[in-house]
Amino acid sequence: MIKISNSVQLQDSEIEWQFIRSSGAGGQHLNKVSTAAQLIFDIKASSLPEFYKQQLLNKRDHRITQSGKIIIKCQQSRSQDFNRQTALEQFITLVTSAAQVAKKRIATKPTRNSQKRRVDAKKQRGATKALRQNKASY
Repeated sequence: MIKISNSVQLQDSEIEWQFIRSSGAGGQHLNKVSTAAQLIFDIKASSLPEFYKQQLLNKRDHRITQSGKIIIKCQQSRSQDFNRQTALEQFITLVTSAAQVAKKRIATKPTRNSQKRRVDAKKQRGATKALRQNKASY
């Protein structure tokens, strides 16, 4: 069982693992050992609550595909087990972040001092530009 929160848990069978060769420099070891872990999770076919599913599908994240799958690739270490653990931690972080709803922003008026600073800056820029203008030739 994978614990997402106190009330939400996922079965291990809902996550598909693939182990592939890491990309980049690395020499002989890299060319013959599949240490990179790739986690694949289908959001639509999962047992997640509907709220989590909608939040994840609406989230703009490069790890979530158009078809509704989360794909996390981890190749930080030479250890397959360490890469698997890191990918799982990233997955749990992504899913828990979907449950957090951002507070609605309350619009406020700019302070009198900030308005004064803005106008003063505009006057200063205008004065600088006025100095740059070509004067009438004699």
